[in-house]
Amino acid sequence: MSTTDPLSAFPLAMEGREAVEGATREGRPLTPTERAIAAVEAYTPAEAAERTLRNEMLADSRPGSRQPLIINMGPNHPSTHGVLRVIVELDGEVVREVVPVVGYLHTGIEKQCENKTWWQAITCVTRMDYLAPFANIHSYVLAVEKLLDMQIPARAEWIRVLLSELNRLASHLVFLGTSGLEMGAMSIFFYCYRERDEVLDMFEMVSGERMNHRYFQVGGCAQDIPEGFLERLTKFLKEMPGRIDEYEALLTNNPIWIDRMKGIGIIPAEQLLGLGVTGPTLRAAGIGLDLRKSEPYSGYEHFQFDVPTEIAGDCYARYLVRVREMRESVKIMQQAIDGLPEGPFISDDRKVVLPPREELAYSMEALIHHFKLVTEGFKVPAGEAYATIESPRGEMGCYVVSDGGPKPYRVHMRDPSFVNLQALRPLAKGGYLADLIAVIASLDPVMGGVDR
Repeated sequence: MSTTDPLSAFPLAMEGREAVEGATREGRPLTPTERAIAAVEAYTPAEAAERTLRNEMLADSRPGSRQPLIINMGPNHPSTHGVLRVIVELDGEVVREVVPVVGYLHTGIEKQCENKTWWQAITCVTRMDYLAPFANIHSYVLAVEKLLDMQIPARAEWIRVLLSELNRLASHLVFLGTSGLEMGAMSIFFYCYRERDEVLDMFEMVSGERMNHRYFQVGGCAQDIPEGFLERLTKFLKEMPGRIDEYEALLTNNPIWIDRMKGIGIIPAEQLLGLGVTGPTLRAAGIGLDLRKSEPYSGYEHFQFDVPTEIAGDCYARYLVRVREMRESVKIMQQAIDGLPEGPFISDDRKVVLPPREELAYSMEALIHHFKLVTEGFKVPAGEAYATIESPRGEMGCYVVSDGGPKPYRVHMRDPSFVNLQALRPLAKGGYLADLIAVIASLDPVMGGVDR
């Protein structure tokens, strides 16, 4: 084997090339972690073992010196919140470097959308962030409706708000339950999933599915909310503030929870803005950016609610923001129930929207429209549009391009989990390995949305 730099001895795979090119651009040598990435991706096991042995022989043997320990955390570690691989360089228990490696859950959803009709693509996008399926669909249908210049019935808009906030609540319950489990608090997991199971039952009542719904449609909603849903939701909303009190009684003043979360993973708000971070992570650093307030959509301007913020910017602040957001979601949903408008739940544009099923029995025109829409889809005027909504994790955006045909020419999603994951490195460096678990949990990433 060559005695020159081992990184130049063999062709580098993609991740190895990225490490070398990044170091070259910045005019610095490779860090031990970047060298580990390049070695793992570039060499056969035998070549990697020979390189390791040679490096050990060249290591500084002076008393008191030590080499960093480089470990793989994931890609199937239970505390990575999905199939996330994190390469960690350790000096004892102190994290010196963190490199997140994504792509293990890649599904090619954006490309799949381009091979489907506008109507069929809804089924694809709902599966990205699987904890916020309504948010995925909401941004997509808003973008398509912009291209169509379509007016949405008021009732449909308010139903969208109602289910989006219920989805926000369910997502934050998963964050809180799993974060507690990772910090050693087992009871909170069962408490949170008790309520989440009730929410999923209500999703099933509305859409027929507990997850991966396609209830939001271009033009409105697939159907009206069923009889008995509002009564069941009202009962749930009356109980929910007391349940949130239970969560806080378990955690907010718990000394172990405070020790594990407070002062951990701090990053300045200016750096978060530079990284493009949005959602609770940004609001926990004192910047109250919320698209429901700053760029209202689907009638959010008609609702009274606060945007919770904290200034500490640590893991504990991110926990507090999400807990308070659950309380605000309860307020929004109650307002939506009290003021839900009458009228249609979807547009009456038969060139885009499926006709009511009961009409198929007696209307040939309805039957033809139904057949054409299902088999060929509807055409969208040529152009491009971008629509954003406030998902449980931050700004969820959808960029669509139409060439005037029945299929999207381009679909691209701005998933907040992917963008927010950039903050992992500055948040975790200098902390302890145990703190890395708390930091990942506080970002609340969903890898289905990251890898798409």
